Amino acid sequence: MLPVRIAPSILSSDFSRLGDEVRAVDQAGADWIHVDVMDGRFVPNITIGPPVVRAVRKSTKKPVDCHLMIMEPERYIQDFADAGADIISVHPEATVHLERTLQSIRALGKRAGVVLNPGTSPSVLEYVLHCTDLVLLMSVNPGFGGQAFIPQVLPKARIVAEMIAQCHHQIDLQIDGGITAETIGHARACGVDCFVAGSAIYGKPDYAHAITALRRGAEAHS
Repeated sequence: MLPVRIAPSILSSDFSRLGDEVRAVDQAGADWIHVDVMDGRFVPNITIGPPVVRAVRKSTKKPVDCHLMIMEPERYIQDFADAGADIISVHPEATVHLERTLQSIRALGKRAGVVLNPGTSPSVLEYVLHCTDLVLLMSVNPGFGGQAFIPQVLPKARIVAEMIAQCHHQIDLQIDGGITAETIGHARACGVDCFVAGSAIYGKPDYAHAITALRRGAEAHS
């Protein structure tokens, strides 16, 4: 498996001091900074857009990982790329031509991700893994932070990890939703290498301690 990466989600941060919050998790040992973009259509919530991603980019040199929970993401890929996103992930249900959208992300020099909701079959990946750099498994239904981990996603993680193992280029396997020091080991044991965590980091008084606890929990199952 690839090394463990921890990606704090700014969705759980204090937006009134966003720059400080990004810098704090960066210094505390975060590997990536995860940005959840919601449009109020694909998911029942509205969050942020490219201007906030641009602000995040100014606050860290770590990879900025943008998860687009928006309809027709192909219309906004250029904007998020210009704002400083390093990784741009989209949902198959949100774009008509998934392969074209992934190729468009890569053409901008960014890493392209496919997001699978809890009810989305891994079979959707079969014909797009050649242009995929990351697969994000949602272990909650997207739209809100602080939800409980859905354990039924774990068998899917094993299936996707096996699919990735057959590829001829590196593809990160990421998971997002209900990740804690208690649940992270189960996901790691199924082949996941990148972990998005919101309240498990930003909900704690010591970000460095929280990130270390997550990393140790994952590495114990490596």
